[in-house]
Amino acid sequence: MAVAAAVGILGGFALLHFRSDNGRSVAESFAHAWQRGDYPAMYVTVDPAQRRSLPLPAFTAAYRRAVTTATATGLVIGELRRAGDDWILPVRVRTRAFGVVRGTVRLRVTGAEPRSVRWSRALTFPGLTASGKLARHTRAPRRAPLLARDGRPLTSSDGVPSELGASTGITGDVGRATGPRRRALVAAGFPADTAVGVSGLQQALDARLLGQPGGTLLAGGRVLARSRPVPAAPVRTSLDPRIQRAAQDALGGQFGGVGVVEPSTGEVLALAGIALDGAQPPGSTFKIMTVTAALESGIVSLRSQFPVKTGANVGGRFLANAHDEECGGDLTESFSKSCNSVFAPLGVKLGARRLVDVAQRFGFNQSPAVPGAKPDVIPSASQMTDPAEVGASAIGQGRVLATALGMARVGAVIANGGLRPQLTLLHGERSRVVRATSPKVASLVRGLMVAVVNGEGATGNSAAIRGRRVAGKTGTAELGGDQPNDAWFVAFAPAPAPKLAVGVLVVNGGFGGETAAPIARQVLLAGLGGG
Repeated sequence: MAVAAAVGILGGFALLHFRSDNGRSVAESFAHAWQRGDYPAMYVTVDPAQRRSLPLPAFTAAYRRAVTTATATGLVIGELRRAGDDWILPVRVRTRAFGVVRGTVRLRVTGAEPRSVRWSRALTFPGLTASGKLARHTRAPRRAPLLARDGRPLTSSDGVPSELGASTGITGDVGRATGPRRRALVAAGFPADTAVGVSGLQQALDARLLGQPGGTLLAGGRVLARSRPVPAAPVRTSLDPRIQRAAQDALGGQFGGVGVVEPSTGEVLALAGIALDGAQPPGSTFKIMTVTAALESGIVSLRSQFPVKTGANVGGRFLANAHDEECGGDLTESFSKSCNSVFAPLGVKLGARRLVDVAQRFGFNQSPAVPGAKPDVIPSASQMTDPAEVGASAIGQGRVLATALGMARVGAVIANGGLRPQLTLLHGERSRVVRATSPKVASLVRGLMVAVVNGEGATGNSAAIRGRRVAGKTGTAELGGDQPNDAWFVAFAPAPAPKLAVGVLVVNGGFGGETAAPIARQVLLAGLGGG
């Protein structure tokens, strides 16, 4: 009804506007509306007698079919010129599959007042006749091959994994598109049976691997445009086969994920298991962000002292330390032993707003830059009205969820001096970075993470590497009920000049220091050239 009313109003203006000249004004109105893609405005210029048998939806559908068939992305109409009783419109159409298509449309304007356009399907695309049909025959180019970070092939140009690619377990498969993805493929000019990536890197990097379709655009039997399919260049991924194999071997048959990132570039070096899409409560690895916010706000310093307790009552909920151990002391000891009794009340003191803010600066609640990755999430401050939930969120529980890749990014922020790199699966692309915290605070947190691995009796001792300075943080996430805990570990090394950051999740794996930290150690050894 609203569309009909709008058409009626526009039609009223059109009757006034199109009376007084030789048809130029109505031809210009049609042309300008077409260039804008404003089909209702085009429609009101059409002969009223024709409009009675041509509803607006059918009129609009005729133009949309032409756009889809031609893969049009826009058009430009040149200066109108008179040709007897007609007006000639030079039209230039930009398309995805056929380049720029140039032609003319002959517009006939009625002589009777009020002036109007005599419409036919020839007016839906340049070069088309009233009885002709716009059609296309397209071909897809060969799919581009995937390369490893070092340039070695991971797949052939047909998507078949090489021996190296098969060993990584992440190249993925190709297959046929379905549903909305198939429709988008056809709209871009590809044949409906074009092979697309359906898993792994093939799916994540599909848009870069498809190339440019080509073929023939026809108006009836007449060729309007021809183009050749253009294959995409080989896609060099950020994947490091040595680190990838180490991550897979270290995870073994356990259900979980390992994500590895180069801190300075954001390049993803390895993805094993459910690193991309296995979002779980991150447990105490979240304390990296909690302590960052606390140091930024001045609530704590390295000299701060905390009482030794087995847990803390926060908003009526008791949050115990791991193993119900007594825990406290200065900030370094409290962080290295991962005292919930310290960090849950610290989260409440920070407040929901500051807690959510620091998490978002580290990449939470953001659209993932890596295709196929699940976002890391924390409830908004307005949703955390209960102090108990704020305290639980500060220790990575409650409704906080993260992936192994997301927590590798958190480690990369501290490793990178407080700068958060945008993650990428492509090697050599310039990374966008965002300041997440100051270099000073990042340096303090780095020191706290070094103590987690190297401090006497600290929770992350099993990630230590002789002769290398490793920074890390354990996490043990309670899932409720009778389920075993999730085990987490976040690490980077060498701590003074980090080459890689690692996030490890083992679902139902128990305690992070016992299960996840040794996995991180194996991956770090491979990345540092020590194993």
